Amino acid sequence: MVTSSATDVGVGVDGGVDLARVRRIVSEVPDPELPMLTLVDLGIVRQVDESAGTVRVALTPTYLGCPALHEMRADVLQRLGRAGFTNVEVRIELAPAWSTDWITAEGRRKLLEAGISPPEPAPRAVTGPVPIALSVDRPANCPRCGSSDTARTAAFGATACRSLHRCLSCREPFEHVKEI
Repeated sequence: MVTSSATDVGVGVDGGVDLARVRRIVSEVPDPELPMLTLVDLGIVRQVDESAGTVRVALTPTYLGCPALHEMRADVLQRLGRAGFTNVEVRIELAPAWSTDWITAEGRRKLLEAGISPPEPAPRAVTGPVPIALSVDRPANCPRCGSSDTARTAAFGATACRSLHRCLSCREPFEHVKEI
């Protein structure tokens, strides 16, 4: 946690923390693995609030072993610190578990524009633990031509949450964000 300062430039007009400014700054933090998306687009920013002068940001990782979580946390702390918010806490919330359903419509649009197939609705568990099937072989629509006539070429892409595919119609390769 970053320590507090009496000359915090992140205060609002009423002397409290300017939460609108905090939310705007947090909404601009890119995802380290999918930099065309912000953490908000990805749906991992759970909460932004303030308590007793401390800015609190809650993040839910895309999955428990996400290697980018440390970078996300550090980036939020650094950006808020540069903006003058000196008493900041970033906490990780694991429940409820993140789902690809939390990716915003804007995030899905940005994935398509980047040539990455966005996930379909995530499978639902009736009871028990959240299913995480990182190697399910289901057709992914081509982000370039929209065809569903595609083939998976590798179960894992640049990260465990993505797979590699090839469109059999336009012949272009693409990545797909797996449904979680």
